[in-house]
Amino acid sequence: MYAQLQQRGMDRPPVNVSTLRQMKADKQPIACLTAYDASFAWLVDQAGTDLVLVGDSLGMVVQGHDTTVPVTVDDMIYHTQLVSRGLSRAFLVADMPFMSYTSPQQALENSVRLMQEGAAMMVKLEGGSSQIRIVEYLALHDIPVCAHLGLKPQSVHKIGGFKVQGRDATQARQMAADAKALQDAGADIVLLECVPSEVGKQVTESLDVPVIGIGAGPEVDGQILVLYDILGITQGRMPRFVHNYMNETGDISGAIAAYVEAVKARTYPAPEHCFS
Repeated sequence: MYAQLQQRGMDRPPVNVSTLRQMKADKQPIACLTAYDASFAWLVDQAGTDLVLVGDSLGMVVQGHDTTVPVTVDDMIYHTQLVSRGLSRAFLVADMPFMSYTSPQQALENSVRLMQEGAAMMVKLEGGSSQIRIVEYLALHDIPVCAHLGLKPQSVHKIGGFKVQGRDATQARQMAADAKALQDAGADIVLLECVPSEVGKQVTESLDVPVIGIGAGPEVDGQILVLYDILGITQGRMPRFVHNYMNETGDISGAIAAYVEAVKARTYPAPEHCFS
């Protein structure tokens, strides 16, 4: 009983929203990875990863789909359950899959399922200003939220592929405005995917909440990559922002540890991983 109180005295107490905010304030890089099962989750946790995302990327790297669109809420709950059993320290975030948050009530119901059945500590949803009402409603019900801007994989058919976002000045300004509006609506984290480094820097400096980047340059508060990408086992062409740590270490645990160390030392991402 009262596990949260007991864990306060641990050498490595569990990460929570307050931890992540303090890391931003202290300019301590936040190391994040995806995971989809208990065994990999344990390895990721032991390496010192601060945040673990059960991403709907599982649709591509686990299920073999071309996009994340086919992933269901039940899929996400199942994989989040698995990952939760492998973690002891890392903060657990779960993606809200395609069309699972089209209204405030639907978003609340599916968020509750991900937290109660899946043991998620936060949910992540894609979208800009159009999601403000959803974020406000979830925050009103004490659901922690990560807002996802930039390249939104669930919208890949709408935007015409996996492309860098925010290179146009007007689009970049809108992205920054959306990030601020989502924070003000109650988002606890903002994730930026596949945007120019300067956009990542500007958004990070303008927000009080942590900004996590994937292909968003070196000046965000934290970095996240797909676990299978850093292990070199994802099929097909790798995005520019990916670094294969398995090539350097030769073993899984070493690759994960090398990634976490590189994020903490700010040697990842290097210039070749960034967009201008």
